[in-house]
Amino acid sequence: MNGKKFKKWRKARKLSQKDLADLLGLKPRMIQYYEKGEREGKSVKIPKSVRLACYALDLGIVDYDGEKSRTAKID
Repeated sequence: MNGKKFKKWRKARKLSQKDLADLLGLKPRMIQYYEKGEREGKSVKIPKSVRLACYALDLGIVDYDGEKSRTAKID
């Protein structure tokens, strides 16, 4: 997932950058870096953990404690 796809994914779910940052446990600035694809002129890639967390959100999983997941609809 590149920055453009990440931004498109977020917008399709009607999430603000702050809301997505809260769901992912990140600072809103990181969401901005991921969407832009760079930070201070250096390339920024979206980590696999973030990509997998986005997939989990699509499945309705908002938290996981190793035994069972807490689900919620994000739309």
